Amino acid sequence: MPAKPATPQRLFGEVVRVERLRQKLSQEELAHRSELSTAFMSHVERGTKTVSLETIAKLAKGLGVKGGSLLLDAGI
Repeated sequence: MPAKPATPQRLFGEVVRVERLRQKLSQEELAHRSELSTAFMSHVERGTKTVSLETIAKLAKGLGVKGGSLLLDAGI
């Protein structure tokens, strides 16, 4: 099966997942810290949802990083 295309959503989701794991957080913990549902958090990490600037800001706050750094790390 061919690899899935590296869309901006997938790249961003991968950066969020890597940072979450680096901080040893569960999806549930990051979702709680970010005021998002666990189901939505899963979609973000898989790149199946397009996120708004508000969501990027919430995720950055939950991870204790700047939103711009998440975007830069994703190459966006």
